[in-house]
Amino acid sequence: MDFKDRTAFITGGASGMGLCSAQNLVKQGANVVIVDVNEEKLAQAERSIHELGGKVLALKVDIRRYPEVEAAAQKAVETFGSIDILLNCAGGYSGRCCNNYATFVDLPIEVIDWGLDVNLRGAIYCCHAILKGMIERKRGVIINFGSVVGEEGGCGGDLDYSCEKSAMHGLTKSLARIGAPYGVRSCCVIPGPVLTRAHMAKMKTLIGRAGEVQELVDFILYLCSDKAAFITGSSHVIDGGRLLL
Repeated sequence: MDFKDRTAFITGGASGMGLCSAQNLVKQGANVVIVDVNEEKLAQAERSIHELGGKVLALKVDIRRYPEVEAAAQKAVETFGSIDILLNCAGGYSGRCCNNYATFVDLPIEVIDWGLDVNLRGAIYCCHAILKGMIERKRGVIINFGSVVGEEGGCGGDLDYSCEKSAMHGLTKSLARIGAPYGVRSCCVIPGPVLTRAHMAKMKTLIGRAGEVQELVDFILYLCSDKAAFITGSSHVIDGGRLLL
């Protein structure tokens, strides 16, 4: 897969699937813009990409704040000329990220708001800031991220996370309808347990193990490539058969 002269804008780009995607994309010739709220991890990620010989722009961005998202998108275009790929990798289960594991009825509204802002609002903000440029250039791919929790349904404090991630289906289909006349595609990747954290190894799958990050990223790059030119508006479960259990 050849991504020469293409630029990827990756949220949550300082770790996990975001970072691995960035590293793989630069190996295939892409420029990458990695945005993250964690400044220390962002600097480490930037160094790792430089070591691969890649061109990278690393920006501290809180995707909950539209002016920061908009400014980062503008900086990306100023630096590399375009944004051809958007990976909305940033997100997380609000209970874990806010260290509050209460059930939904006892969950502070501030924790729920955090999840809505990061998992849903942030993804929509990034699409809004970047889609117009893709339409004007008549080229682009947007990848959103769901979760098997969004397919299973939340059963405790993860109710908001389940709703936010299931909403990625609708966002993806709407983007595909808007973008199709202009050569812009959108797909949704729905991971099961992936070894971005050690705890994921404890989650059961039909195959009997959690997924490796690289296994997910290989598929993400395929969806971003011209090999997947006939794929848009679709959601793709990569869960080792977890939903069959």
